[in-house]
Amino acid sequence: MLKVIRITIGTIAASLAIYSLITQNFLLNPYMLFFLGGMFLVMYIQERGKSNSIMYILVAGFNIFVSIFTSLFN
Repeated sequence: MLKVIRITIGTIAASLAIYSLITQNFLLNPYMLFFLGGMFLVMYIQERGKSNSIMYILVAGFNIFVSIFTSLFN
């Protein structure tokens, strides 16, 4: 179940990134970062208990923080 969620969120993030690159419209980047943060959060839930799992939660938190910060102040 988590694998399907991770693939879905990753596909949404990748399609937003491709759309931004093709159209040169970078207003959707905060949403892309938010979905990337969600993907890393799901990866953290999958990899709990392993030695490098703390990096997933740090990257997820950073991505979500940056996406909220840029959407508020942009």
